[in-house]
Amino acid sequence: MSYEVKQTLDARGLNCPLPIMRTKTALANLKNRDVLEVLTSDPGSLKDIESFCVQTGHKLLLRTQSQEDFIFHIRK
Repeated sequence: MSYEVKQTLDARGLNCPLPIMRTKTALANLKNRDVLEVLTSDPGSLKDIESFCVQTGHKLLLRTQSQEDFIFHIRK
């Protein structure tokens, strides 16, 4: 599956609940089917972002780790 990231949200250095709050705001400003890339450094975001997507109906396309950062791709 290929897709284009429409926006990147840099939430590194922020702790819960700020990454989720900023993700919610960023997604609200995107069109349906757009993809948001979220960068975080909080290990709690692994569980939080996945739960957020399940609860809100957004599709988690990618969840990976790059050194100390976590990278998520979320389709609205």
